[in-house]
Amino acid sequence: MTGVDLEVVWAVMKWPLAACLVLPPLLVYMGLHVVKREVIFVDLALAQVATLGTSVAMLMGYDFHDRIAFWISLGVTFLAAALFSWSRASEKRGVPQEAIIGITFVVAAAAVILVLSRVAGGKEELEHLLTGDILNVTGADVGQRAALFAAIAVFYAAFHGRFALISTDPAAAEAQGVSVRLWDFLFYAAFALVVVSFVRVAGVLLTFAYLIVPAVCGVTLADGWARHLTIGWGVAAAASLVGLAASYFMDLPTGAAIVCACGLALLLVSFAAAVRRA
Repeated sequence: MTGVDLEVVWAVMKWPLAACLVLPPLLVYMGLHVVKREVIFVDLALAQVATLGTSVAMLMGYDFHDRIAFWISLGVTFLAAALFSWSRASEKRGVPQEAIIGITFVVAAAAVILVLSRVAGGKEELEHLLTGDILNVTGADVGQRAALFAAIAVFYAAFHGRFALISTDPAAAEAQGVSVRLWDFLFYAAFALVVVSFVRVAGVLLTFAYLIVPAVCGVTLADGWARHLTIGWGVAAAASLVGLAASYFMDLPTGAAIVCACGLALLLVSFAAAVRRA
């Protein structure tokens, strides 16, 4: 490959590469909480609700990139965050929280289809919302989200002990006088802000992949939060590099290529874990 070719590749891929390396670490951390809480589809449900908010904004005549579309999407997602923080108490009445989350996802997905059926070019917009457009992300997009994610990371780090206790042993947290429902809402509200922001550049599928697959890989291979995070970040970075390379050189949709690379990484990790156990 010539130097000119490398320059072309760098010009096209530098900001998508930056987005895929700088932004997912926070998603991996949140994904670890999701795995430990055993509410695997909460991120997918929130992402779908965010998509619903964006679809409603488009039905109202706003463009996908308009600021008002972001705020409508965020407001709807905050409502879902409040629902999920309340739904933990439903388990005491015999209704699993995962059931509430699953119902939210299905209803939101159906509502997106209904809303976009009334929007010109709705089919194309639905595909865009699912797969995103990370290949065309700009330096401003990455910079704004990196600053937001850094602030949220500080918030999670400041209260990690409390969030970790609620995720792993909510009964112990209640015994210590922690308001589980309040802290659940704070966790999901920050979660919603991250998801809404990332979905707008990466789409629903890639957001879900970054949240869950690296976290599952980390939990599969090691013990402890630090090791889980380190492995998860490594898996996310490797899958991003493989997916971006496949997207560029094989002319594939970028988001879908990275999602498939995440799936391949999970298969390799599962095989490695099985060999180690054997």
